[in-house]
Amino acid sequence: IKNKHWTWRFDDPITGQKLGKSVLVNNFCTNARGNEGMCAQCHAGFGMKDSNYDFSNEENIDCLVCHDATGKYYKTPPTKGNKACSVMFEGLKPINWTNVAQHVRLPARSNCGTCHFFGGGGDNVKHGDLSSVLFHPPRDVDVHMSEQGENFACIICHVGEGHDWAGSRYIMIAKDEKEHAKPKPGMERETATCESCHGDKPHPTTVRGLKQNDHVDRVACESCHIPAFARGGVATKVDWDWRTAGRLRNGEGYKEEGYKQGNGEWRHTYKSIKGSFKYDENVKPLYRWFNGVMRYTTIDTKFDPSKPVEINYFSGDPADPDSRIWPFKRMHTVQPYDKGNNTLVYMHLWGDDDAAFWGNYDFAKAIKVGMEKNGIPYSGEYGFIDSYSYWPINHMVAPKEQALACEECHSKDGRLKNLDNFYMPGRDAPRWLDILGILLVLGTLAGVLGHGLLRVILSRRNS
Repeated sequence: IKNKHWTWRFDDPITGQKLGKSVLVNNFCTNARGNEGMCAQCHAGFGMKDSNYDFSNEENIDCLVCHDATGKYYKTPPTKGNKACSVMFEGLKPINWTNVAQHVRLPARSNCGTCHFFGGGGDNVKHGDLSSVLFHPPRDVDVHMSEQGENFACIICHVGEGHDWAGSRYIMIAKDEKEHAKPKPGMERETATCESCHGDKPHPTTVRGLKQNDHVDRVACESCHIPAFARGGVATKVDWDWRTAGRLRNGEGYKEEGYKQGNGEWRHTYKSIKGSFKYDENVKPLYRWFNGVMRYTTIDTKFDPSKPVEINYFSGDPADPDSRIWPFKRMHTVQPYDKGNNTLVYMHLWGDDDAAFWGNYDFAKAIKVGMEKNGIPYSGEYGFIDSYSYWPINHMVAPKEQALACEECHSKDGRLKNLDNFYMPGRDAPRWLDILGILLVLGTLAGVLGHGLLRVILSRRNS
């Protein structure tokens, strides 16, 4: 009953912030709070209509959303919303409850993916490294999930006890070197990290492997072993502009398909209910120092409107021993905010009333009602502001032969060219100095090996 899939809340013990879908504002559909009727299709409970839901009643827990094996189980909102959204639920076949009840299992990738692959309003929209490709990925897209690889289900790494799953994005472990975190897959552990299976010296004891192991305390495994995200033919959303939402044709909302992704399918680049979008595929991540501590701009956070708002921002520094270089997806959005109070806003998006934006396209009404329903002060004046959110990349691990080559980072114009305040060979010094350094290292190694060999030879002579 404390599971975040059920509570939609999380109290961060490090920052003290109250987090979770029930309170946070994001830069996709902006807020679940006040729109529970739509968002609760992926909630592990029955009948969530609004923020007054009774989380103490365990009879409301929906086991089937995670344990159904038929793929035919679904939930619909308590109301179909306005005309613009009601079409989403047309043509659904009635659930065969007897069949569903006879097919219950441990959560499979299809259960997790039904929600997590489609978060933010579409396939791979939000995370960038979680898409429908991962239902049956080729080995070169994800070596762990592929049937030609390890064929892991999500719960192999995201091990849970009492339905409290390891691996929450709200409390991450950027650097895991604890002995208790290294059992085999499927065994109980507190973390879902690369080290929990591979240890903190994962490379072979060759000269090259030993040098690679020297990187482990400074570079996250994902930075080298996930060369790009949004691979396999499904694009991810990278830009969203709410300002264009609400345009009509013949008095009705409409959609435009303007992006053809790698698998041949078209993606919407405009929807009247949401605005304009941009997508990208095979994206090189943004690299930043990260120590696992993430802070969020919440509904009551005041900010300087002359600067972009960081929806979430993270700690990390090359001088911090708990920090590593991590890969991220960065999402850009132009979204509404309270122009008088300089805060973000809750919008009333979903519903069949005249204030719900998804159908009536009135920002003023949608924001006013969204704030009032949740008891949040609102100045009555809204504007639009640039925002960024950052999504750590953990999935779509490529086979080892596709890991980044040294020169991808160790070069003047490499992937880490914009990371400051630390020295990196191949990037920060004249080439002759790097060559001299390499020669000195090789010379030292040759001297040590020669000295050892000489001792072996002399010992044999003396014996």
